[in-house]
Formats: sequence, C-alpha cells, structure tokens
Amino acid sequence: MTNMRRWEIDAIGLDHLQLRDRPMPTPGKGEILVRAAAVALNYRDKMVVESGRGLPLRFPFTPGSDLAGEVVALGEGTSRFAVGEWVVSTPTPDWIDGLRPGTARTPAYQTLGGYYPGVLSEYVAMPELWFVKAPAILEPWQAATLPVAGLTAWSALVESAGVRAGDTVLIPSTGGVALFGLQIAKASGAEVIVCGQPANAARVRALGADHFVDTDAEDWMEAVYRITGDRGADIVLEVIGGAHLGKSVELAAVGGHVCQIGALDGFEFSSPAMPLMLKNITIHGIGTGSRRALERLVRAVDRAGVRPVVDARYPLAELPAAFEHLTRGPFGKVVIDMMQ
Repeated sequence: MTNMRRWEIDAIGLDHLQLRDRPMPTPGKGEILVRAAAVALNYRDKMVVESGRGLPLRFPFTPGSDLAGEVVALGEGTSRFAVGEWVVSTPTPDWIDGLRPGTARTPAYQTLGGYYPGVLSEYVAMPELWFVKAPAILEPWQAATLPVAGLTAWSALVESAGVRAGDTVLIPSTGGVALFGLQIAKASGAEVIVCGQPANAARVRALGADHFVDTDAEDWMEAVYRITGDRGADIVLEVIGGAHLGKSVELAAVGGHVCQIGALDGFEFSSPAMPLMLKNITIHGIGTGSRRALERLVRAVDRAGVRPVVDARYPLAELPAAFEHLTRGPFGKVVIDMMQ
C-alpha cells in the first residue's frame, strides 16, 4: 500500500504537531480521493491546535480546512466529479444552502479541521458533497484560499449585506478576508476605504482601494468621517471583534450593515447603544458560508477575474513556520503549497 504524509497531533499544543507517514486512504461509498495540491491556513487552524477551541477533537487529529486538489479516484455511487477534475473543499460540509444548520441553543459549528478531520495531508478521502469545482482561472495555491477567507467575505458582502454599486464599504484590516472583501466590493462597483499600516498602502491601492487610511499617522475614525463627509459606510467588515465592534457601529451609515467576522480582540463584543438604535444598523454574524454560496463565489471569481492575495507559500514540512507567519500578521493569505 502506498504511503503519504499527514500532519497530526495526539494532544493539544503546537509542540505536539508531527508530520507522519500514513497509508493512503481508499475512497468509500459516496467519497472521492483527492490529491492535495495546496492548503490555505486560517488563524482558526492555529487556535484549534493551540487550545482545541472546545471542539470534540478525535486524536490523532489533523488540522486545516481549505484544500485545493485533483480528484484521483472515485468511490462507489459518486456522480459530482470525474477523475482529473480540480476541486476545493467546503469548510462547513453540512451547510448546503440557505440558513446555517443548528438551533438557538446549539448553533452548528461542524467544520473541517475541527468537528471533522482536517486536510493537511497529501491525500484525503471524503464525501463528494464536501467539495465544489475549483475556479478555472486560478492556480491551486490561489484556489485554496477560497473556502474560508473568500467565502467569508462573499457571504458578508453579497449574501448578507447585499453590496450594490455606489455603496461605501469600510475594511479596517489587510488580512485574507479583508483583501478578498476589497476585491469583491470593487467588482460590485462599491467605493472602498481600507485602514492599515503604511507599509501596505501601495499594495492596497493596487488592488483597487479608493482610499487608504494610515492608522499610524492619524485618527482613523475621524479620517473615515472626513472621507465620507460624515455619512459613514454602508457596509463595514468588522474583522477584529471585542470593543472594536462599537467603532464599526459608530462609523456605519444610517441604515448601514456591520458584518461581524473576526474575534482577534476577544469573543465578547461591545457597542454603544445609541448609534446602533438611532441609525437602524443591521449587524450580521458571519461564519463562512454554505456550499451553494461557495459555488456562486467560484463563478464570480472566474467571471470577474478575482486573484487572491497570497503573502507566502510554504512546503508541507514547514507548517510550524507557516503558523508563525500567521502570528506576525500577513498581507493576505499564507498557503501550504504541496507542489513546490
């Protein structure tokens, strides 16, 4: 039997990461075997390894959720793909379309690289329903960035907030989701304001940002008010969390939308009440998106020519170094490229 390499942990902690030889899996009924070409990393992947995030991890556990690869074998009863087709993984496999599964008491959090095993492996055998066709215009190391970062930005702007031509979109970050948001908003005809470090100004403008606010040089909130003539932003991509949500609420326009995505500053959010109520603001909680939404994103990427921003690519054996890069705060995405 042919062996492959796969990252695993037997206990919580980055120091428990091990790259091991394992037998190549055989696809079962309804499954496909995919040769992984690239896996994009998310900060969540590092947090799961570090803390478990309260998830029911089954050891040995493999992290990672965002895979692009080639179908190399089909299990019995499969019909969605043919051998040789390129696919990307769906981060929340049980969410096909519409509202996310779950109840008020127990919202669903059944994702790859958490509730389900992850994809940091040279081959994976998983249900064909867990994949969609990859964009035709992207290399695998680019396509791998779509399942979480791309889909999250798409779900926020298009599926939830309904971005339209002429809207003003505020993005106070330059991470993976933020830069996807910039490109999707511009493809939709929106005016985009990005806030960040001065070193990123030229690259952000090259991606189409209409305005860049240097957070080191000025009061960024006052700058947003000035740029919008005190009107505020129709849509704010809130990727920081904690008390930062309140700043997004203050900067949102009357009738605006705040898409709460990240929790880098904490999982307890806060906001002043009066701007929220008086401006009739809608807050959307965003946790990736459905398989159908990912399919819509793939079509949009092919038609609009969206090119994901990748800050660095690492070979499979250098996952710990790639996680360190995530901690430093990349401009765009960090990807494990297995074709290097």
